[in-house]
Amino acid sequence: MYVRALGAIGLSAALFAAAGCQASEDDSAGGNGDCGGKIAIFGAFSGPNSGLVIPSLNGAKLAAKQHNEANPDCEVTLQEFDTQGDPTQATPVANQVVNDESFLGVIGGAFSGESKATMDVYEAAGMVMVSPSATAIELTAGGNKVFHRVVGNDGTQGAAAAVYFRDVVQAKKVFVINDGTTYGAGIAEELTKALGDLAAGTDQVQEKQVNFAATISKIKAAAPDAVAYGGYTNEAAPLLKQMREAGLTTTFLGFDGLYDPAFPEGAGTSANGAIVTCPCLPADKAGGSFTADFEKEYGGPPGSYGAEGFDAANVLIEGLAEGNTTREKLLAWVDAYDKEGVSKYLKFADTGDVDESRVVIWAYEVKDGAITAQQEIKLS
Repeated sequence: MYVRALGAIGLSAALFAAAGCQASEDDSAGGNGDCGGKIAIFGAFSGPNSGLVIPSLNGAKLAAKQHNEANPDCEVTLQEFDTQGDPTQATPVANQVVNDESFLGVIGGAFSGESKATMDVYEAAGMVMVSPSATAIELTAGGNKVFHRVVGNDGTQGAAAAVYFRDVVQAKKVFVINDGTTYGAGIAEELTKALGDLAAGTDQVQEKQVNFAATISKIKAAAPDAVAYGGYTNEAAPLLKQMREAGLTTTFLGFDGLYDPAFPEGAGTSANGAIVTCPCLPADKAGGSFTADFEKEYGGPPGSYGAEGFDAANVLIEGLAEGNTTREKLLAWVDAYDKEGVSKYLKFADTGDVDESRVVIWAYEVKDGAITAQQEIKLS
């Protein structure tokens, strides 16, 4: 693991104090001496898949709170927009945000589909995006200049899952399912490529589907050693439950879209033993005092992407604290960002992807209804 020299307070307090955020007294803060500003954050803060997103929202809120408490003369406002992860709801939110000149940057999207749907809107406005959890490869493959993410993409996670199937499960045949979304289809494709000859059949389900008999029949016909699922909890939980009821006991692996308390809750005892991969850290691996601060604030551990949400927020908050109080300056700040975070060292390629050498993929296992860290998956 890489060294994390700065803890939560170091990132969100000491650095800001050192920045000299005295709006009317110290022009060294940048530009006309202004400091602080307004950030939007959007994602599935309610709805069937919100359990995956709330930890990153809370991480971002914690970053803003710590900064504001340490720097009352350099306030950052974080405004939430609930899209339920739906691209059709995210698009009008994006238009609302970019048309309000007080917003300087945006944290999001949380999901790949809503990110894809809104990127052109934010691009046209020159408003920087920093996502804590959107992983689809295509988000950074199309030449967009404003989108950045603090997590690895689906190519890395798909390759890690293939390693897990080969080395840990020792599977000879893997059946791959996706839910047809930008995220689900994309990561299933990456896994299928990485599996090579181990891929033994595919199927696609639909969002809001409730009966999976046809897919289960295809799995039985393929007779795989393991099943992989690319998508979200709302469909994965009943699918897994129906698989177990049909007598299918093969290993079930889902990606980070299932790192959600609602997954084991929805699947019940059928979820025990299921594997979830994620380019997100277990709570005890995060840097500094972040996990302790999060638990004190919210009464429980961070969960999925809590540390990454904290990092995504701090990238923007630090920029505002340094006096980058226009959209153009804040975008340039993020492009040049090069610092330790609590989830990893943060530096962005020209595409907006975080430095791939810093990306870590973990396998989690459902035990007694809880998603628990199992092992880091090494790619080399």
